[in-house]
Amino acid sequence: MSSKQFLTFHSVVYGFFALALLLVPVQLWPLYGLEIADGDALFLSQHNSIFLGGIAALTWLLRDLTQPDILRRVLVGLLVTNVFGVIITLYACVSGVFSGFGWSDPAFFTLLALLSLMQLKKLD
Repeated sequence: MSSKQFLTFHSVVYGFFALALLLVPVQLWPLYGLEIADGDALFLSQHNSIFLGGIAALTWLLRDLTQPDILRRVLVGLLVTNVFGVIITLYACVSGVFSGFGWSDPAFFTLLALLSLMQLKKLD
């Protein structure tokens, strides 16, 4: 996969989840074993879409990047982001916060972290 394809894929995936957390959190979170119990929980879910949407926008806008040094920094940033995702969502699964479909999150972040790492290795 080229870096352009990877950044496009990363953008689409993050963009999808940003829209889902913004527009249908009440339907999405029960799949993970969570309920939106009040307006504060709803707001926090929608607030998270800011960051997912921002990462989606950045990766979309940078998908044509050709300068290896800058591309490396972007890929390292995505690797760190996705490793944090693995750690946090795995903790949510192990501690019982996530159930059901929640186990897909650590797998999803692991996949994106591995793809980020593979893209970095291509630059070496």
